[in-house]
Amino acid sequence: MTNIPETGRTPRVQIRLIVIQILVLSLLGTLGGRLWYLQIRNGDEYAKEASGNHVQQVVQPAVRGSILDARGVPIADNETRLVVSASRTDLLKMADDGKAVLTKLAGVLGMKPADVIQKVRLCDAQTPQPCWNGSPYQPIPITDEATAKQALQIRERSEDFPGITAEPEAVRRYAAPGKANTAQVLGYLSPVTDDEITKAKDTDSPYLRSDQVGRSGLERQYDKVLRGKAGVTRYEVDNLGRVIGKAKSDAAESGSNLVTSIDSRVQRVTEYELNRAMKKAREQFDKITGENYKADSGAAVVMEAKTGRIVAMASAPTYDPNAWVGGISAKDYRQLTGKDSDYPLLNRAIQGQSAPGSTFKVVSTAAAVEAGYEWDGGYPCTSSYSVGGQVFKNFEGENFGPISLGRALEVSCDTVFYGLADAQWKKDGGINPKKGEPKDYFYKAAHQFGLGKETGVDLPNEVTGRVPDRQWKQSYWKANKDGWCKTGKKNGTYVEKIAYENCLEGNKMREGDSINYSIGQGDTLVTPIQQAMIYGALANGGTEYVPTIGKAIISADGKTVQEIKPKVKAKLPISAATHKGMDKALAGVITSGTAAWKFGGWPQDKIELHAKTGTAEVYGKQTTSWFATYSKDYTIVMTIAQAGTGSGASGEAVRNIYSALYGVQADGSVDSKKGLLSSPQKSLPKIQSDGSIDAPKVSKDPAKDLQASQKSEDDAGDQQTPATTQTPTTGNRDTRRRSARPKKRRRLTP
Repeated sequence: MTNIPETGRTPRVQIRLIVIQILVLSLLGTLGGRLWYLQIRNGDEYAKEASGNHVQQVVQPAVRGSILDARGVPIADNETRLVVSASRTDLLKMADDGKAVLTKLAGVLGMKPADVIQKVRLCDAQTPQPCWNGSPYQPIPITDEATAKQALQIRERSEDFPGITAEPEAVRRYAAPGKANTAQVLGYLSPVTDDEITKAKDTDSPYLRSDQVGRSGLERQYDKVLRGKAGVTRYEVDNLGRVIGKAKSDAAESGSNLVTSIDSRVQRVTEYELNRAMKKAREQFDKITGENYKADSGAAVVMEAKTGRIVAMASAPTYDPNAWVGGISAKDYRQLTGKDSDYPLLNRAIQGQSAPGSTFKVVSTAAAVEAGYEWDGGYPCTSSYSVGGQVFKNFEGENFGPISLGRALEVSCDTVFYGLADAQWKKDGGINPKKGEPKDYFYKAAHQFGLGKETGVDLPNEVTGRVPDRQWKQSYWKANKDGWCKTGKKNGTYVEKIAYENCLEGNKMREGDSINYSIGQGDTLVTPIQQAMIYGALANGGTEYVPTIGKAIISADGKTVQEIKPKVKAKLPISAATHKGMDKALAGVITSGTAAWKFGGWPQDKIELHAKTGTAEVYGKQTTSWFATYSKDYTIVMTIAQAGTGSGASGEAVRNIYSALYGVQADGSVDSKKGLLSSPQKSLPKIQSDGSIDAPKVSKDPAKDLQASQKSEDDAGDQQTPATTQTPTTGNRDTRRRSARPKKRRRLTP
């Protein structure tokens, strides 16, 4: 055999390999070209077609739970209305962004085209209200007050109104039973924002784009339990929108109902009396400023003394929370937030803060006892108190001589408290304490009474007030020193002198600061809810309760009831003996003290009241009226800014609220059957097996009967006792002492 040498592959094998390589490369090229064609050249088209096959969600909104008063009367619930909405997505597909359609819609609804167009624009930093702050992909409500005729026009001419719907929907209603507005307590709703949806995405209570959420008041505080859970049905659809399958379905869960401690009848009377007191104050002449009192804002709180439950909470000026339902108009928004509005959205019971005036003296009294001053010591109640050439006056030069701490409370003797605070300031080392830490009894007592911090009331955005102690003065001085040093002048105006002095030693506790502080002036700030908590503790023996409005959460079917129990916050820092002395002195304020001229003929032997008047002076403004009171069951606090004296502006109104509560008649007799709430209500409303709640019928306006019973009393000019026949300048000790004081409470230190 002939041997053939191996010199490589045969030509035939090589040809086969080349052919295979060519085929592989051709296939790869074909696949690459097809891939380029699908993903790049026609990528958008196929992506659009693919996106057509996806899951669509159909949302069934949950019925929001009702907010009920203590008797089960709805103060916020739902009703079915015809709602006209616009799809912003559909409108933006039109050449003019839907302006022509919206203008035509405005004509049908009887609205201005500009108002309708504003409602569908999205909110941002540059866009003022009204605007839509919800998701841009959900229908935007234009009005929830459409008539059946208007809705029929829109639906029958759908080709003229693309993107517009008119459907019956459940919307929020603020019922105002018996004309009890309760606006700031309830709050309002508005659409959820994209940012809120993102933040709540991974929580146990995520939002849907269709949700309405609470923005203030109880609607915000209890939003999670009131909102419920929307039902969602998920469908698989193709690019033509045809349903090709059902993915999943979650049934809607109605929100729970919130039972509050508010009694709508007492709420109405409280609102009425606060408003009436403000109107009457505006008719009174202020001798200090030379014009009538402005009485531009006020607040009142009625609270159960033994539980801290709020029976009524009024704030003025007020507003109609229904203005927010279905989207607020530009006009309404300006009225609620403009510079001339007096800001009715503020709940002044928890957000209004001012110097407390003489109502603060219960704190100073407790501090004096803690510092070692005897309750029955003879403290000089002189006509004035002089420090380094500065004179702090008492009344119109009135002098009671040596008196006890109790009597000082009763007649509201300023000079007693001036002397006590000044003496303690000196004991603490004066303006430059050197040895150890100063005791600061008067400032520590305020903190122990719960001032300078939130009470914890179940409402959002409560403010803390202010206790101007050494720590606060230091931080405040650091923040304002540069400004004071820039504007201060040694021999300038009053304000410039204060700035000059603050520049030099604004971080030090000065003698004048301590003197003013002792009677609730200077930089001290409190809120009405804080005062109600303090005086409620005095009423019940010394226990401060966290003020609460929510009383129980009841599931929609009524099967689950979660009671909200009263919570103890603190104990007042006073002994039983001190408390007994205060209690007696504050009762004396009603019978023979600074409020006696407003409580002549009151049945004190049957319903013992205790009170403290306060008239706080604010630089550049008229005096603020404070009136803090309590009975064995309730504490009532009322304050009115720029309204004059404590008893003069608020005394009659508070008396009328007590009369309504207990059934006190014009002749001084007591008919508890005619009282709105002779004793606090303990039980919850009755719940039926279907989850519905029994509620009594609501009278049209409980304040009307009260007004009628007061008419003869008003016409008589409060002439029930000899004390009330005197003129205010001789019969009202509270008025006399305040009119004698200089307008500017804060003084330069000696």
